[in-house]
Amino acid sequence: MNAHRPDSPDPLRRAALLAAGGLIVTPLAAAAAALTPRQSAGPFYPNLPLLDDDNDLTRVPGTDAVANGVISDLYGQVLDENGQPVTRARVEIWQCDANGRYRHSRDPRDAAPDPAFQGLGKTSTDASGRYRFRTIRPVPYPGRTPHIHAAVFREGADPFVTQIYVAGEPQNADDFLVRRIPVELRPLVMAQFKGDPTAGPLQAEFDFVLDSILAG
Repeated sequence: MNAHRPDSPDPLRRAALLAAGGLIVTPLAAAAAALTPRQSAGPFYPNLPLLDDDNDLTRVPGTDAVANGVISDLYGQVLDENGQPVTRARVEIWQCDANGRYRHSRDPRDAAPDPAFQGLGKTSTDASGRYRFRTIRPVPYPGRTPHIHAAVFREGADPFVTQIYVAGEPQNADDFLVRRIPVELRPLVMAQFKGDPTAGPLQAEFDFVLDSILAG
């Protein structure tokens, strides 16, 4: 699954979210504030054998089974703070399956893992900095609100790691990692999962905005 969405609006629209929240910023401060906040990679980056690691996490080779959960398309751009695309960057996502299990040997949950869910996916940005994944809408597990871990790798720069949350999810308010992000910056790690799951995959847009050092 390699199709991309249309071009994304200017990333400084993200800074407008801050102004809408009552935070007054100068243009330079707005650009800095629009940078995607970093977050922890967490303890469960997959370490069990993966049957596949492409950008479709909902299917694995050798079976017609589809992963449990609400199928969703996650897409966006990797941009620098000036709105320029970051090309040929590797983007990875990883998350628990619909049963709340990561593909990790030390995951403490008792639920059986979903054999049709990859657990981790990889892709590279195109000439416009765009990326796309097919995955599932993230689910909660004890102690955490629904989230997707994400990393951007660019030659000559340290990996950029963050977490993507579901906008409007009630559990966000009590999640300890969400609460570490200043309130006015939290919209920058939220994605709206839109659509009717009976009519096709949900659609979720998320742009990574990196500073020029990280963007390479």
